Amino acid sequence: MQLVLASSSPRRQELLALLGLSFHVCPSEFQEHPTVGLSPLEQVRSFAREKARSVARARPRALVLGSDTVIDLDGRLLGKPADLAEARAMLAHLAGRSHFVHTAIALCNHRQNSESVEVSTAEVRMKADLNHVYEQYLASEESFGKAGAYAIQGLGGDLVERIDGDYTTVVGLPLKLTANLLRSVGYPVSVDVEDLYRRKPYVNWDRFGV
Repeated sequence: MQLVLASSSPRRQELLALLGLSFHVCPSEFQEHPTVGLSPLEQVRSFAREKARSVARARPRALVLGSDTVIDLDGRLLGKPADLAEARAMLAHLAGRSHFVHTAIALCNHRQNSESVEVSTAEVRMKADLNHVYEQYLASEESFGKAGAYAIQGLGGDLVERIDGDYTTVVGLPLKLTANLLRSVGYPVSVDVEDLYRRKPYVNWDRFGV
């Protein structure tokens, strides 16, 4: 069965490739609009599921993997900033505090009418905004297109004090969860995932533990 990644994210493509899998990329056209009343955890599950479904309908024979990442600050969802002002406001709220990063993985096969969705959560502690470090980061424009307005695998790693959980969850594709979910539906993953986590072969992974 062909594996299809329903994402245009280079980060998700790079991470999925670390599992040694052959896959096609078919970005989802699903538009992310938060649903009133859903918690960040419920919302991220819904987004990942709908991304996978939208591609699975067009590729009914494929096993489609959809994923979504959201920031949960005190139970409030932070998505991707629309502009510099929104990015600045997001980072100001996050500075010196802890928040949760939820990444959902959804697998969908339209022909077999099968779906599964799981979520990995990591807690991230951000550094306080000393010496205008956050303003310097905003000038890099890396904030755009990133949930919570920062990228831990990029320059945004300098804003992070520590994480409790899976680093790849924060980047956007938790590899252990992905491998386990694929195996649970009978899709083979030959890479030694435990060895992968020992080697940490992705930018900034070795800075933040597991």
